[in-house]
Amino acid sequence: MQVNLAAIRQEYTKGGLRENELPDNPLALFSQWLQEAIDAKVDEPTAVLVGSVSPEGQPSTRTVLLKDLHDGKFIFYSNYESRKGRQLAQNPRISLSFVWHQLERQVHVEGLVSKVPAQESDAYFKTRPYKSRIGARISPQSQPIPNRMQLMRKFVKEAAHWIGREVERPSNWGGYAVTPHRIEFWQGRPNRLHDRFLYTLQPDGTWKHERLAP
Repeated sequence: MQVNLAAIRQEYTKGGLRENELPDNPLALFSQWLQEAIDAKVDEPTAVLVGSVSPEGQPSTRTVLLKDLHDGKFIFYSNYESRKGRQLAQNPRISLSFVWHQLERQVHVEGLVSKVPAQESDAYFKTRPYKSRIGARISPQSQPIPNRMQLMRKFVKEAAHWIGREVERPSNWGGYAVTPHRIEFWQGRPNRLHDRFLYTLQPDGTWKHERLAP
């Protein structure tokens, strides 16, 4: 590699996070930051890195899109038989990481995951674009396939099957709700003296926050 990776760096100067301005509930701050990311037109503002753990203790990550923030829970949708789906079925511990580079901000969430009720998955599935619904029905997500042509043939056949009818949600596809117990907010600052605040859920349902060293 001809590029000196160690020399690539930038100063973070776009904002700060003051403890006296923190809300009692971290979901309020997250909602504010998410809205500001959307308003700033950052790339994929709802993209979130999802971490799960295999039965052997091997962590793995992938990116999905946050689709709702409801009743204190982070909601996303996926294939229940995918690699993450199988891992989450065996171990409901999960992490979420939001990274908004343009705003020099990150949010890291840890918690427990559960499936959303089937009727909620049905309702969301109906809002998806037609081709996305077809794709969800035919994709054996995370499984090896011989080639792309086979996938396209399955797509065409499935699309023809549902012409003139409402595409039904497959039973192996639906929503996940993440109930957080740890949320960290990171705001880049000059000289690598970043602002980091950690919220932890207390036994009485309130949140405690404290500043972390950068």
